[in-house]
Amino acid sequence: MEIHEGSQSAQEHSVNIALSPSSFPSPSSSSSSSCSASVVPLTFSPVQQTEKTYRLESGGISISSWSRDCERLRFVDTAGNEWRNVENRFNQLATTGNGHEPVVKWSDFGSCIGMRESQEFANELLRALRGRRDWKRDITKNELQNYWCCMTDPWLDSRIELFFDLCDRNMDGRINKRDIKQVILLSSPINKLSIKHEEAEEYATLIMEALEIEHRGYIEPSQWETLFKVSLPKGSSATSYQKNQRQEPMSKAEILFRSYWRRTWIILFWLIVCFALFTWKFFQYNHRTAFQVMGYCLSTAKGAAETLKFNMALILLPVCRNTITWLRKNRGFNSVIPFNDNINFHKLIAGGIVIGVILHGGTHLACDFPRISGSDRSIFRQTIAARFGYQQPSYFQILATTEVATGIAMVILMMIAFSLATKWPRRQSPRLPRSVRKVTGYNTFWYSHHLFVLVYALLIVHSMFLFLTDNLTEKTTWMYIAIPVLLYAGERIIRAIRSGFSEVEILKVSLYPGKVLSLELRKPEGFSHKSGMYIFIQCPQISPFEWHPFSLTCGPEDDYLSVHIRTLGDWSYQLHSRFQEAKLSGIKQYPKIYIDGPYGAASQDHVKYDIVVMVGLGIGVTPFISILKDIASRLKKSSINHAACGEGSIDKGPLKAYLYWVTREQSSFNWFMDVMKETAETNQKQSVVEVFNFLTSVYQEGDARSALIGIIQSLYHAKTGIDVVSGTPVHTHFARPNWFNIFSKLARRHRGARLGVFYCGPLALARELERLCTKFSTKTTTRFVFHKENY
Repeated sequence: MEIHEGSQSAQEHSVNIALSPSSFPSPSSSSSSSCSASVVPLTFSPVQQTEKTYRLESGGISISSWSRDCERLRFVDTAGNEWRNVENRFNQLATTGNGHEPVVKWSDFGSCIGMRESQEFANELLRALRGRRDWKRDITKNELQNYWCCMTDPWLDSRIELFFDLCDRNMDGRINKRDIKQVILLSSPINKLSIKHEEAEEYATLIMEALEIEHRGYIEPSQWETLFKVSLPKGSSATSYQKNQRQEPMSKAEILFRSYWRRTWIILFWLIVCFALFTWKFFQYNHRTAFQVMGYCLSTAKGAAETLKFNMALILLPVCRNTITWLRKNRGFNSVIPFNDNINFHKLIAGGIVIGVILHGGTHLACDFPRISGSDRSIFRQTIAARFGYQQPSYFQILATTEVATGIAMVILMMIAFSLATKWPRRQSPRLPRSVRKVTGYNTFWYSHHLFVLVYALLIVHSMFLFLTDNLTEKTTWMYIAIPVLLYAGERIIRAIRSGFSEVEILKVSLYPGKVLSLELRKPEGFSHKSGMYIFIQCPQISPFEWHPFSLTCGPEDDYLSVHIRTLGDWSYQLHSRFQEAKLSGIKQYPKIYIDGPYGAASQDHVKYDIVVMVGLGIGVTPFISILKDIASRLKKSSINHAACGEGSIDKGPLKAYLYWVTREQSSFNWFMDVMKETAETNQKQSVVEVFNFLTSVYQEGDARSALIGIIQSLYHAKTGIDVVSGTPVHTHFARPNWFNIFSKLARRHRGARLGVFYCGPLALARELERLCTKFSTKTTTRFVFHKENY
């Protein structure tokens, strides 16, 4: 749902909301119109200005159809949970009671029907099914089947009646405010929501005001039905950006070519260069006198060595961040070089180095050296004896030489660095033994990666002492690595100097639930960035060497810098702890913070598209917050220009933006509450941004466990313009998004357009989104271009 605010009168006055049951048909009536799967915010028109009372009359609502009643209210999800599955669980838990008939304990009712995680709700449901009397007794299979039929009854009225009985604590056919409050407090922990008693009291009053028109203090079943049979209208909808462009759907081959051609040509060029270097050296050494002793083993080792020189030079370039940030500003370079894949290319080259080391070192150790030590003496004297002082060495004497010792030392250091840089050790995977996990993690990865300083020093020594030549023109290692090493060293020196003078003043510190630290820093003089960029942060009190990347959550026009840091590792844990101690002590002597940057990221490319779709999981939404602020700033400028000059054109940037934020904790919405409200305010006149929040801890819309939460959400939003779950004007959807449906709607809304899809989060969803981008680009006229953040 798009973000919007309630009317001014709804915010300034206390509002009473009433639903009129007379507007609804009898249970026997039907309709063929489609219905929504959720209750949505109300839109009201004033009837009595003096009392500020808003009522829903027949003209203000639309009646739900009965075609999708199961979407309205369901107690169990029958998809994959048919009666046979319930029966199997019953058989597993059943015991023989006093009679011969198998029974299960009443406390196992939730496990039988698939509500093991909602045991309290299942108990209340059993109480409602059994009429409150003597309900704590064993359950037979026939009874369980009858209860199952009641819960899955296709007739909506029956399920509404069951939900009414669940709320009706004393089974007198009436629900009062206390009953509603108790069900709210029951639903809250089940959905991992934080609702205080005072809030539950307010929400219960809201429902009573909406339904209890005659002020009798209770609600009857006929009034209760209105909450589930009415499709309440949404607020004003946004005018979608439409691109009047017709084109035929592209083939999958064309989509794959358009998506991967830049990566493909870079990789192919790299492979061709590696193959050419290997072939050149391989044939060169086929004509050397040493070939008579070592044969093709020598040619293979020397060919691999040449590729190693090239890759040891090339691997430094993708991590020269200042250079990459500068180059990506050039539209020519940015259009043909996939700068967003710099880390992936860095890893690919590392794989090439591993292959080169195996070929070079393995061939030497397993083939060349044994052939030297065991070759015929006459052939040895005629070919390579001069290189060994005319004394044929043993295998172990060869291993003791400078060339081999430095080579073995390099291999050991690279094995340590490569191993600790893999996914499991870097992230301290639970799959690793506990003893191994203690010595792994990001810090270990970071420090071990700097072993390559020693590796490059050993590489120079290794290349200067060669068995088979004293000719300096053949000792070319330094020629390969000189420029990349100088460039990388220069970058590190510049970063050290720049960060040494970049201790920033901390303006504001905020601690949010979920161990999230928000820092607002004074922007250094001359610091300029674009939305979507990131910076490196160092805290010398934790480590004088470690720098960690964090997305900027401030807009380019803001006069401060802000980052949001979630505790995910030992460094971030220590940083959070130190700021928490300083804030709680009241002294406010915060740790020193140094910054380095800004640096370019994939999200920076959002300006290339007229329509952008941003998907963030949890803290992965941070790269897109600065984009939202940037858009809000442009909208404000547009409004000012419109007021001053009668023109309201928007500066260069997306004409339409969608943000999908998926999180599993309600407290996450506190991180960017001010941004969401600001975006809502600036989005009223020019509806450019649509924000969709998804809270996965809440059961799917229509589930009985979250049904009352959804109703409260709709009524409260209609009254105040604020969502009860997020505390912002942005409507919160329940459970995980259906990405197929989302992409389908986007494809229909923007036919023939080119949409940039930007994602930040775990790899599993990245694969699914990339697959959907390809699928819908081939099946529809809308083209989706996928981008993923990489650090």
